[in-house]
Amino acid sequence: MSIQWKGVMPALTTQFTANDELDLELFKTNIKAQLNAGVKGLVLGGTLGEASTLTNKEKRILTTQAVAYVQGSVPIIINIAQQTTKQAIQEAKTAQQDGATGLMMLPPMRYKASNTEILEYFKTVAKSTTLPIMIYNNPIDYNLEVTLDMFEQLLTECPNIQAVKESTRDTTNITRIKNRFRDRLAIMTGVDTLALESLVLGADGWIAGLVDAFPAETVAIYKLVKAGQIQEAIKIYRWFMPLLELDIHPKLVQYIKLASVHTNIGAEYVRAPRLTLKGEEREQVENIITTALATRPTLPNYKNL
Repeated sequence: MSIQWKGVMPALTTQFTANDELDLELFKTNIKAQLNAGVKGLVLGGTLGEASTLTNKEKRILTTQAVAYVQGSVPIIINIAQQTTKQAIQEAKTAQQDGATGLMMLPPMRYKASNTEILEYFKTVAKSTTLPIMIYNNPIDYNLEVTLDMFEQLLTECPNIQAVKESTRDTTNITRIKNRFRDRLAIMTGVDTLALESLVLGADGWIAGLVDAFPAETVAIYKLVKAGQIQEAIKIYRWFMPLLELDIHPKLVQYIKLASVHTNIGAEYVRAPRLTLKGEEREQVENIITTALATRPTLPNYKNL
C-alpha cells in the first residue's frame, strides 16, 4: 500500500491492563473508533504509545494486531526512535516483515548529533528499506532540528522520504517548506494546539494526540478546513482548545489516556515509571475534560465534505 500523506492520523496510545499487560481488545476498540471517525492512517510506537517502555515483542504484537485489524483500509506507520543506526535498520526491517505500511523516524536519540551525522543516519536507514518514511522534526523536545537544506539532501537521495511531521512550533515553517519543495514533501502538522492554523497554511494532514479520546471532533476540524469552511472549523477548535493543550504537557500520555476513559475508548493505565494521575492534578485535568464534555458541540455531517 502506498501512503497518501493526508488527513488525520492518530498517534495511538498503547492500552495496558491493571496488571501491566497489553490490552489488545481495548487497543482495537480505540482503533475502531478512529476508523469510524474517518482517520486516514495510524501511527504506532510514538511518545503517546509509550514506545520506550515496550519490549520488542510487544511492539511486534501491536503492529501485527493493528495490521490484521484494519485489513488494509488505512496505512500502519511505525515510529523509529533509536540510539544507533544499526538498531534503526533492524527496526525498519522488522516493521516491514510485520506488515507495516510506512515509518516515522526521529533523529538519533540521546546524542547531540551533528547535521552530517543526522543526515547519514536518515539516509542509511532509508536506503535499507522500501517503506515510505516521514521524518519527525521536533527540535523543541529533542534538541535536534532537520533544516530545509537537510531535507533538500534527503529528498534528492532518498525517494522514499516523503513527508515531515512538522513540530517546530513555528507555523511560518509550513510556508517555507511549501515554497521550497511544493509537492515533493508532504507536511503533517504534529502539534495539536497549532493544527487548524497549520492546515489553513497548507499542511496536508495532522498527526494528532487528542484524537485518541475525541476522534470525530479531530477529523471534523480537518475536513471543514480542507472544505474551506473555516468559521465552522474555528468554532469546534475553540471548544477543543483546552483539551488540545493537554497534548503539549510533559504528562500528555496520562492526560490523554484519562480523557479517553471519559469517552469510553481507552484506559488510564500507564507503564512505570509513569504513574496515573492523583490528587489536585487529576482533579484539574478531569475538570477540563468534564467541562468539555458538558459543552460538546454537535458536529456537522463532515464525512461527506
